[in-house]
Amino acid sequence: MRLRAFDLNDPIPELNEPHALAIIRPWIDVGSVGSLVVSRLETYLASKELARLARPGDFFDLTRYRPTLHRNENQIQIQIPNTVVTYGKREKRHDFLFLRLMEPHMLAEEYVDSVLELLKAFRVKKYCLLGSMYDMCPYTRPLLVTGAATTLDLQNKLAAAKVVPSDYQGPTTILYLIGQKVLQLGMDTFSLIVHIPSYLTIEEDYRGERRLMEILCSLYDFTMTEEDVEKAKEQEEQVSLIAEEMMLQEPRFRLILKQLESNYDSRVKEGKKEIQLSPEVEQFLNSLGRRFRQG
Repeated sequence: MRLRAFDLNDPIPELNEPHALAIIRPWIDVGSVGSLVVSRLETYLASKELARLARPGDFFDLTRYRPTLHRNENQIQIQIPNTVVTYGKREKRHDFLFLRLMEPHMLAEEYVDSVLELLKAFRVKKYCLLGSMYDMCPYTRPLLVTGAATTLDLQNKLAAAKVVPSDYQGPTTILYLIGQKVLQLGMDTFSLIVHIPSYLTIEEDYRGERRLMEILCSLYDFTMTEEDVEKAKEQEEQVSLIAEEMMLQEPRFRLILKQLESNYDSRVKEGKKEIQLSPEVEQFLNSLGRRFRQG
């Protein structure tokens, strides 16, 4: 069945007042945090595919999102990048849609409207954007999560989970229109963006996954696996070890770390806006980041 730009799989499921959790690649999925979280939840709920774009090339420049070639014995398969939607059901509770959105390069308004039609068709009650971004924050503190919510109840729940109100202004993605437009359809919305230290970049950041999962577990009674907790713990130990080596090699890093910690504490405890670091400090931290990535 075709629903605007999406092909829906048969049989089409009956969903109970689903909540939609969305990630946006590649714009706000650094360290693959959102992807890791969605994969974990899909496994937890034994999710199944619901829909994908019928013609992804209508929206994506496939010289930028490259197709992937796979060989299986004598057969060749080509996997075309696509936006995929899955669903997971929970007994006697509301169900979930998981949206792995990719940023469009063209026909963006049609793409947004197609996503909105999908959410309307399945009578979604809440829409949440999950993601991660780089930030000048200390590795010695719990990862900062910023967010926003459209209802007082959600705002209180996020505050209880130590989510800091977002004060971001600047360039964004066209897909933020989805969050704005679902409000007009009567859906509640909220967002959860975890901030990753930009000088300690990791391809798969399990610390960020754990931090977002902690919040989602408090909202939805999910349970983290011991494996996920251990992965994050091992990664934290690795980060601490490498950062300590950095401080031995570059004594300035210890002073800068104290500045980052003070900035973090002001944002979390006093609700102050992020303090801008000098270009010299940012340049120094970026050079440390290059050393970290090199080993």
